[in-house]
Amino acid sequence: MRLHPVPASQGFGWVKLGARTFFRQPLAMAGLFFMFMAVVSVLSVVPVLGSLLAIALVPSATVGLMAASREAHEGRFPMPVLLVTAFRGGFNQARPMLVLGAIYAVVLTALVGLASLAGPGEAPVLTPDTEITPEMLRQAMFGPGMLLMMLLYIPVLMAFWHAPALVHWHGVAPVKSLFFSALACWRNKGAMLAYGLGWLAVFLLGSVVISFVAALFGGAQAMGFMLYPAVLLMAAMFHTSVYFTFRDSFIDHDGSAAAARPAGSDPT
Repeated sequence: MRLHPVPASQGFGWVKLGARTFFRQPLAMAGLFFMFMAVVSVLSVVPVLGSLLAIALVPSATVGLMAASREAHEGRFPMPVLLVTAFRGGFNQARPMLVLGAIYAVVLTALVGLASLAGPGEAPVLTPDTEITPEMLRQAMFGPGMLLMMLLYIPVLMAFWHAPALVHWHGVAPVKSLFFSALACWRNKGAMLAYGLGWLAVFLLGSVVISFVAALFGGAQAMGFMLYPAVLLMAAMFHTSVYFTFRDSFIDHDGSAAAARPAGSDPT
């Protein structure tokens, strides 16, 4: 397996592939993402340990959603069992993924702690009657703590972006996978930047559409009702595209795509 440089324009291609694949199986892809979010919500009820466990499951869920994206892209219906793809090969195959998840939980918890020290701020209390204003969004997104979190999270995101797939499908050691993931993101930084800008445009367009529809059907109340499910749907579409960033960033020595193995197969 080796890195595969791609042109910057491929980033927009990944956005289109993700959206197209999502709409091939919208109920299945959205349902799988909602299932993961439901598990996260249940675990978050448990103080401290629940939140840490939810964060640690993110790499495993990433592999499951990538496997589902591949199934949908190839014209098959992604079954719910794909969400636990990382654990279907037995403990020996699942252990490195659990180690990767533990590393992610520790790193993300440390980043949140640093961001809270920089400027914890005060989160606004939202009710059905709350009017979401541009000033409220600016305070939530561009406070000193959030800006520091975003800055520190960029290298972490690069390190963990491809790592789950490398660990599961190619048997790469967790720490080594972080290095290769960051290197692949850096080598294809033009494509990754275009990819990020493309999804930013999608989310901005989605927010404009939601605001317009909310203004027609009840203002703040309609916005409060529509915002959360709409964001989840767009997030599900985004996660559908992650598979393609990995597929095109690595190739096997024979020239085939790095993610060509069936889900759950032996990485060796």
